[in-house]
Amino acid sequence: MIGIVDYKAGNLTSVARALESLHEPCIVTHDAGILDDASHIIFPGVGAAGQAMANLRESGLDGHLRKWVREGKPVLGICLGTQVIFERSEEDDTPCLGIVPGEVKRFPADLREGGQRLKIPHMGWNRVAFSEGHPVFAGIPAEAEFYFVHSYYPAPADDAWATGWTDYGIRFCSAVARGNLVAVQFHPEKSGRPGLKLLSNFCGWGGNHAE
Repeated sequence: MIGIVDYKAGNLTSVARALESLHEPCIVTHDAGILDDASHIIFPGVGAAGQAMANLRESGLDGHLRKWVREGKPVLGICLGTQVIFERSEEDDTPCLGIVPGEVKRFPADLREGGQRLKIPHMGWNRVAFSEGHPVFAGIPAEAEFYFVHSYYPAPADDAWATGWTDYGIRFCSAVARGNLVAVQFHPEKSGRPGLKLLSNFCGWGGNHAE
């Protein structure tokens, strides 16, 4: 059973529908006991970092997320769920979970590419250059594009955490991984076949990956 963490952040049903299309049993819940029994954890979400962290602290799920990562349960962060696993977000100057060293930064206000000013939030389809060898990203074509909606991006303190990079005016980290933790800034549940392939890989992954 795949547990989808419900901490009052949106987009949870989209993830559940994607898993159901893959015939992967899943449950959306805030009940830590049920999530403890899940084989894998997906930590998705959209919204603001400050409110997300307030909800996590109020429910006690902040401590459980740290525990699941520490104890080796396979965990996948998506979008806001990726951002709040870092130490701090520039959004609302928010102290976050501190699972991944580094912070989440806002795109520069005057973001440009080829002389053209780019819109913020970064919204739409873009490629991700994945590092080779991680089983969650296996079998995804190099030309595949994923769906993004975000104004902030992960900036790990150690580039060894970065397993995916995307260009949008700047080159930014769009995926991180170490051990049993994988997290992506884009939305695999909204990214067609490449996204479903990533989710399928995650659901079949044992959570072990040597760095």
